[in-house]
Amino acid sequence: MDTMPKYQKIGNILIVKRNLNVEEIDYLLTKTNCKTIVKYSTHITGSLRIPKIKIIYGKETETVHKEHGCMFKIDVSKLMWSMGNLKERERISTISSDTETVVDMFSGIGYFTIPLAKYSNPKLLYALELNPDSYNYLLENIKLNNLKNVIPILGNNQKFPLKNVADRILMGYVLTTHKFLDKAFEILKNEGGFIHYHETVPEGIIEVRPIERLKYHAEKNGYVLADYKINKIKTYSPGIFHVVIDAHFLELKKEK
Repeated sequence: MDTMPKYQKIGNILIVKRNLNVEEIDYLLTKTNCKTIVKYSTHITGSLRIPKIKIIYGKETETVHKEHGCMFKIDVSKLMWSMGNLKERERISTISSDTETVVDMFSGIGYFTIPLAKYSNPKLLYALELNPDSYNYLLENIKLNNLKNVIPILGNNQKFPLKNVADRILMGYVLTTHKFLDKAFEILKNEGGFIHYHETVPEGIIEVRPIERLKYHAEKNGYVLADYKINKIKTYSPGIFHVVIDAHFLELKKEK
């Protein structure tokens, strides 16, 4: 075979984007030693981020994926995994420190939680997750990686009861992330801190819309955007980029 079909390898499971013929399946089985081949049939959508799949070969959809020295147990029939975020997961893993309290508002199975907790060793990391399946794997992944500084919480992050506790907040979600900014500022410490804000945005307004949204919600909640860096992660769809803004906020001093 001249060319191998494109795939993503998650543990010992292959994810492909099209149907394969018998020759292609045999070729992938020989070259990758996988146990299952799965086709993702649509974009992953919805607040629970559940993929729609078709099993092309094999039966088992649960695997343990190793990345950047971390282990992630996942069922690819129930939960998403984005290889396009690999560099961002590695980058974010060393961005904190052992003096910080971190809140991951969209933890999933621990995509960002696990590497950050392992390599930055923050004092405390609250991992919030809405999807019960993701939460259960988050619990397993905390144990797999022997982490003692992560507090997993199942439920809507809008109901997270603690206020002004976070030095740093992770917002690893796209499409409607800006709708959660007011809650993020409620969680951020009074004196300010960092928010890593993900957004999908047309290429022509990458430098404008995310920053305007951050400034608006910051001032609304008594903060000022002191500094920021825009990181391009990947192309989300034609003309649309997935970006992460590393934003530093300070308390907005009011005139007496």
